[in-house]
Amino acid sequence: MSGVNPNAGHGNHQVLSVLVQNRPGVLARVASLFARRGYNIVSLAVAPTDRDDYSRISIVVDVESASIEQIVKQLFKLVEVVRIQELDPRRSVERELMMATVRASAEQRGQVIELVNIFEGKILAVGSEAVTVSLDGSPEKIDDFEELLRQYGIVESQRTGRVALPKLDRSARSTKGKAG
Repeated sequence: MSGVNPNAGHGNHQVLSVLVQNRPGVLARVASLFARRGYNIVSLAVAPTDRDDYSRISIVVDVESASIEQIVKQLFKLVEVVRIQELDPRRSVERELMMATVRASAEQRGQVIELVNIFEGKILAVGSEAVTVSLDGSPEKIDDFEELLRQYGIVESQRTGRVALPKLDRSARSTKGKAG
């Protein structure tokens, strides 16, 4: 993989939160739909929800490869799709996880640990010449952290892709979800 960050410049991307029935093959059908239509997936994350019978797929799509309306229309043709939300970055909360193994000699280890602490990350493992770290946060925070780690030499890294949910309404008029 090149040094180009696939998450950089996400101004042309849209996050879709797709609630689907938790059945075998659903993710394959969603991915196949994107492939057949030539839609570019920038990031994809899937996990069960609070209900065992549903999963949530967070899909970051390149809106230059297709209109968001067309993508949503095609997704709704899949019988397992229950609900689709288009998440506006200004009205949603996005997070991502990154794990990376970074070269860190004994002399550099303190600098790497300080950088991890500044970003509120975690040290997962320490070896004689490398350190494995993790960080969760907004995609922009992860981008910044990754860029600063490059100066030490990233041996290996993995990013989960974005997950997102709508921001909560904080107005006094809202009573959804309040225990009574």
